[in-house]
Formats: sequence, C-alpha cells, structure tokens
Amino acid sequence: MLVKTTSLPADATVEALKAGIEAQGLRVVAHINGQANAAKLGISVPTDQILEVFRPDFAVRVWKACKPAGIDIPLRIHVFEDASGVHVACRLPTTVFGPWSVPELDAIGEELDPKFQAILDHVPES
Repeated sequence: MLVKTTSLPADATVEALKAGIEAQGLRVVAHINGQANAAKLGISVPTDQILEVFRPDFAVRVWKACKPAGIDIPLRIHVFEDASGVHVACRLPTTVFGPWSVPELDAIGEELDPKFQAILDHVPES
C-alpha cells in the first residue's frame, strides 16, 4: 500500500487527484464522500473519501483475463485525515491483481501502475 501525507487541504487533495486521473486518461467511476454521508446523520468526522478509478476498456480486459477479478475493479484511492494531516492511500494495480496469478492481469497491472503513480504524484508530499 502506498501512503503519502500531503500539505494540501483535503478538498485540494481530492481536486489534485481528479486532475491526475484525467491527465492519465482514466475516469472517476465513483466519488464516495464519507464525511458528507456522515453529516447527513448529524455526525461530524474528519475527511474520509474514496475515488474509484478505472476505464471501460481496462474493465473489459480484466473480465476477459479473469471474470472473477471483476470484484477488484474499479481501483481505489483513499483520502483521509487524522491528527497528523491529510493522507492519500492506494494499492497499486499489480498488488491488487497479483493474487489472481493470471499473466494477463499481471500485464494490465504493469500497464496501470505508472498511471496510478503519476496520479499520486499530482499531490505534493509534506
């Protein structure tokens, strides 16, 4: 798991990640905003958001390589805040697909790893 701490505020971190996702030709499939959902219950929590990231052509390739591996897509980037700051966490695609031991999935992971690293590089480390 890659985890980095950033000096950016949480909202700016999410926007920087979205810019990185777009720059890498990927898509935000879903943006799950945990603190906004908690606020609907009247509960205040620190930042906790998940960006689910993928692209349809990669999904089709995953399904062709190993249909059950569809449980692992879209891939996720977690933005969270604690007493030490704002953090970004991500499992690289090779880590996510590795347990399947399917060469075609390994190849997809190797193709996607640099894209996810570039996305994370859009967020400055503190």
